[in-house]
Amino acid sequence: MKKISTGELKIFIPYVNKLTGIVLDHSKAYLIESRLGPLLDTLGCDTYSQLYTKARGDLSKRIEKSIIDAITTNETYFFRDKTPFELLKFKIIPDHIDSQKSSGILRPSLRIWSAACSTGQEVYSIAMVLREIIPDIARWQISIRGTDISDAAVQQASVGRYSKVEVERGMTQSQIQKYFIQDGKQWKVKDLLRAMVQFQKGNLLQPLLGLPKFDIILARNVAIYFSMDDRRIMYSQLANQLQPGGMLIIGASESLMGVSDQFQRINYLNSTFYTLK
Repeated sequence: MKKISTGELKIFIPYVNKLTGIVLDHSKAYLIESRLGPLLDTLGCDTYSQLYTKARGDLSKRIEKSIIDAITTNETYFFRDKTPFELLKFKIIPDHIDSQKSSGILRPSLRIWSAACSTGQEVYSIAMVLREIIPDIARWQISIRGTDISDAAVQQASVGRYSKVEVERGMTQSQIQKYFIQDGKQWKVKDLLRAMVQFQKGNLLQPLLGLPKFDIILARNVAIYFSMDDRRIMYSQLANQLQPGGMLIIGASESLMGVSDQFQRINYLNSTFYTLK
């Protein structure tokens, strides 16, 4: 693995921040080396300075997209950190169902957004939860949107194809058999889930054009990589995309205290979610 010099770090830290919003420091040299090292080999670069020069000179922006894909690739799996999905199953979705019924709507609706959805496991996990707890789901207008800054992540999520290791991590065998079809050495999401979801590229620090307002937004473990100013920008954008009465779920280790005053914290059993003030 090629080492990155102190001088190269001074170039790449602000460059990565500009591309992704992710804040790195000199202690994260290993992360840049592990994520971008293979890209050096692919592009025939001997140094990170050469990679930077090639990326800046690439009018197609393909190299920058590859850098974004490599830097933003985060670990994810189906039903990761089960608590948010239990919160959806036992509190948030039932409350929304009751609200729709009490309003007398003939065809109830539900819009959910998974911000920074990575390769799609969170989105498909949400779809499975909905199919398990909404008995008359065919009557509902359901839209689950996943966005991510990485083209490669959005592409895999859209295809909905995962390895044996990926599907076995977080799901039971009965869930795999119910919602996936084996296709060679991989498993593909069945159409009954795929029809419920949409994926697109999106940067949470830029204007969110074309997105509707949502009843539920999940933005878990995203802001931890951002500066305080960028966190404020992100949560302000999320607040603008949330329906009145809608709910926001963030990571278990995250807090909006001192970051945004647009949300009200609600505790439910061992979980936390937020609504607009």
